[in-house]
Amino acid sequence: MKQTDPDRTLVASNKKARHDYDILKTYEAGLVLAGTEVKSLRAGYCSLVDAFAQEREGELVLYNLHIAEYGFGSWTNHAPRRTRKLLLHRIEIERILARLRDAGGGFTLVPLSLYFRGGWAKVELGLAKGRKAYDKRQVLAKRDADREIQRALGRHLKGRTAARGRGGRG
Repeated sequence: MKQTDPDRTLVASNKKARHDYDILKTYEAGLVLAGTEVKSLRAGYCSLVDAFAQEREGELVLYNLHIAEYGFGSWTNHAPRRTRKLLLHRIEIERILARLRDAGGGFTLVPLSLYFRGGWAKVELGLAKGRKAYDKRQVLAKRDADREIQRALGRHLKGRTAARGRGGRG
């Protein structure tokens, strides 16, 4: 993931989510965190691997986000996989919940990245639809074909031919 925003400090990203799901729309949400959680995040001790968001009592909550315990914490330390409330505008929550409740949709809400922006911890959520195994293979094949096209185009523009190859004489 490229960092386009200079005041955005990436803590963790979920690369597997972009492989397993078609991301239809992304949202930026704040997180309700304890003090020791923020210190662990700043140190980079976080994993988004099994995390997902769901509705609970009309609010969106993030489950299975692992933030390691803070090493210098005392009895005030947090539980590593506790549920964390997401902070969004009420209208955004209603729109997301309408999509998630859609019977034929099959949508889920997955965290794509966790970062700090302006000193506040933020999570990028993706409204996603799961891919089948054959869809994943098609996406990989298309990506490989696009890469090969770009390589061939680059070689052509530099005046090289495919027969001459790389690094050889001739």
